[in-house]
Amino acid sequence: MKSAWNFYAILFLATTLVAQSSASPKSKKARSAPVTAADVQALKDAIASQQAALSAQQQQIQALRDELHRKDQVVQQAQSAATDAASKADAAQTQASQQQQAVGELKTDVADLKTTATSTTLSLQETQKNITASTESPLALHFKGIAITPGGFLAAEFVDRTRALAADVNSPLNTVPVPGASQTTLSEFFGSGRQSRVSMLAEGRLKSAKVSGYVEADFLSAAVTSNNNQSNSYSLRQRQAWGQAAFDNGWSFTGGQMWSLLTETKHGVDNRTEALPMTIDAQYTAGFSWARQFGMRLAKNFGDKMWLAVSIENPQATVTTHGNAANFLLGSAGAGGGLYNNAITSCTAAFASPTSTTLVTTCTPAASYSFNPSPDVIAKAVFEPGFGHHEVFGIYSRFRDRVFPCMESAASTLCGGKTAPAAIGAFNDSRSGGGFGVNARWSVANKHVDFGVHAMGGNGIGRYGSAGLPDASIHSNGTLDLIRGYQGLGTLEWHGPKLDIYLNASGEYASRTTDFDPISGKYVGYGSPHFANSGCFAEAVPSSGGFIPGGLGSKCTGDTRVLIEGTAGFWYKFYNGPKGRVQWGPQVSYVTRNTWSGTGGEPHGIDTLIFSSFRYYLP
Repeated sequence: MKSAWNFYAILFLATTLVAQSSASPKSKKARSAPVTAADVQALKDAIASQQAALSAQQQQIQALRDELHRKDQVVQQAQSAATDAASKADAAQTQASQQQQAVGELKTDVADLKTTATSTTLSLQETQKNITASTESPLALHFKGIAITPGGFLAAEFVDRTRALAADVNSPLNTVPVPGASQTTLSEFFGSGRQSRVSMLAEGRLKSAKVSGYVEADFLSAAVTSNNNQSNSYSLRQRQAWGQAAFDNGWSFTGGQMWSLLTETKHGVDNRTEALPMTIDAQYTAGFSWARQFGMRLAKNFGDKMWLAVSIENPQATVTTHGNAANFLLGSAGAGGGLYNNAITSCTAAFASPTSTTLVTTCTPAASYSFNPSPDVIAKAVFEPGFGHHEVFGIYSRFRDRVFPCMESAASTLCGGKTAPAAIGAFNDSRSGGGFGVNARWSVANKHVDFGVHAMGGNGIGRYGSAGLPDASIHSNGTLDLIRGYQGLGTLEWHGPKLDIYLNASGEYASRTTDFDPISGKYVGYGSPHFANSGCFAEAVPSSGGFIPGGLGSKCTGDTRVLIEGTAGFWYKFYNGPKGRVQWGPQVSYVTRNTWSGTGGEPHGIDTLIFSSFRYYLP
């Protein structure tokens, strides 16, 4: 590096000398002069000076280079440090993000753990509570996989009537006396515990169905020896006893004694949800259509919105007719050997004919049983679209009697010349009856108020009404004459935590079915305007004194045309909880019984009934 600088210095000096020699003539002349040692020394000094200057510049340049190199190193170190810092920052940020995510996940896990722990604690507490409750006060008893639930209530009740009906807390509405009856002048008080009820529900689960059975009984039955003298020993009676298989696909089959399918229900066609009036009266109220009888029921549930059901049920014909000859047979008194009620209420003795000296004793059975040709068939459709409960149903009944055309002596020429009643030419006569009905119920004001309506009409449907009006009468020729009937009920109920208030307005109607017998010259049937009613307004003396009121006789027919009842009452619940329910309630009913007009007037009977009930229901 130093030799290079020497070369540049000599070159510079030579260039300078050439320039000086060519500058003027004088310089040319001088060139020819000899070079002395002084000149050489001067040249060396000049070269040395130049070298010193160049060395100084070189050192300065080197110093600058060193400074620049040092600065480059500092910059490189700074860049490296910055890069490292950036990398560390990125790593730290990544780590922080991961840690934040881990913290979030940990928080979520902790929250879930807390929720799980809380849920587990609550579940354990609920399980412990249920175990304790089921041990101390179980809702059901468990036996071989079957849950058995006892139920019912114990009742202390009384009724006070302004007109005597000689009845317990169930009122035979169609016997409300007309003005001439001595019972209209006598009031009646009776206290009873006979409506107390016991029940048992058994339920089990199969793979695709629930099986259940239900039995229910009370003491509103009178055995032959039952009375109110001392022990008040009344017999237990069957109210319901049925079994059911309810399949998961919506089909169900029920068989046994149960509420008739035409009875209104609160949910679908489900048993044990019957919408019964809230009355104390065990006969409920006029206009309420119902029966408890044998039935075989098939039902289908369509998504808890619609139900279809059909049943076959036990039939029975109730008949009221007047003035007919003994030319028909509907059934018989009960046969004790057949487990029917064969009790006798009264007997009368009369001569066989005006010229006969033979007394014939006729006894009135406590219960009569019709010979029924077939079961009643009932079909029902129920709709619960989300606003109320709606039902439409129909019933088909078959009636039959045996007709004896030769029972009247005036017809002897038509009966083989017989001069006495005979069974010649007897035949069976059948009639088809039935009707249609609707039920509807709506809940409003957050289910505090229930409004319900019921209506039913048809031929031969009288026995399905609470008033017990007849199904049929008899034509003069002995054939059946079905009575057109209508039944209606409106209910308004208010429900609160402690108090339930109810109002019922209802009625039942039975049409006239009159006929004229040309042989006897009498009008026959039910509600004929030619029937005598004059005796309905005059009181008669007792038949034999004591416990048999005087009969109004043939001068008072008094067939019921329409029976109207209004009812108001409430129930107050003193306690309603896990230990059962304790409640008390009063009820007032006003009944008007209007009869068909006849010769002598149109009598009607009225009765005011006051009830009270104190009950304890099993939980």
